[in-house]
Amino acid sequence: MSVQLRPMRDDEFEVWLPLMRSRYAEDMVNHAGMSPDRAAAMAEADIGHLFPDGRPSAAQIVYVVEAEGEPVGQLWLAERDDTPEPCLFIFELSVEEAYRGRGYGKAAMLFVEEEARRRGIPRIALNVFGGNTVARRLYQSLGYAENAVSMSKDL
Repeated sequence: MSVQLRPMRDDEFEVWLPLMRSRYAEDMVNHAGMSPDRAAAMAEADIGHLFPDGRPSAAQIVYVVEAEGEPVGQLWLAERDDTPEPCLFIFELSVEEAYRGRGYGKAAMLFVEEEARRRGIPRIALNVFGGNTVARRLYQSLGYAENAVSMSKDL
């Protein structure tokens, strides 16, 4: 399996950004119990803050995950110093459904570790919705620890 990560081109970014915003809103509906309208508004605000003018800020790094030269997913990282410790933060790792279960997500996570070491960043952090058991299992298998658990109950 040959997996490579490369910076996302501008034309790819223009397609990715609205899809990522939509996935984010959908995840908030499916895993955080938000209404579709509220989730869409929150996604719009959050993404607008992180990508001013619809472009990556200097702190945002977006990659395409490729397997055998074919795009199979995306990875969005940022160096952050607004957390308890400076870290390389994973905002999104997405592998297209047709390519899941082949180790591409794990390869991307190992790439993040190499990138953090290369940059001299001692920590990697991410958030994952509780209902995303596949992702949580992957992160746990790579040694990630849960730092907090948010729980709720609909009445």
